[in-house]
Amino acid sequence: MSTSTAVRRKALSVAEALALPVMFDVWPTVGQALDIGRTATYQLAREDALPIPCIRVGRQLRARRSDLLNFLGLQDQAAAEVESAASAEENDDAPGVEPGAPVERSTQSTSK
Repeated sequence: MSTSTAVRRKALSVAEALALPVMFDVWPTVGQALDIGRTATYQLAREDALPIPCIRVGRQLRARRSDLLNFLGLQDQAAAEVESAASAEENDDAPGVEPGAPVERSTQSTSK
């Protein structure tokens, strides 16, 4: 009697999906997100049957984060995180340009 132990791959979490780079390899990322294996991922990509478009870059098959997030229904959550990060970067106490009308400055030297 033989026992086989199948190795279960880890599914892609929401946090991992939101932290993906702009472009990434189709395998393993898309496979993990869709919970399909390597062979099935490449076969679906070859048949143009993956739910997100794939881009061939040399010998690599790549996918865009925006396409994957859109398919997974996470595009609104990703947009909210971007807005949250942008507002956190604003610092009203920082020295710099004051709000108001732009001031035109002369480029001529004032020394004689």
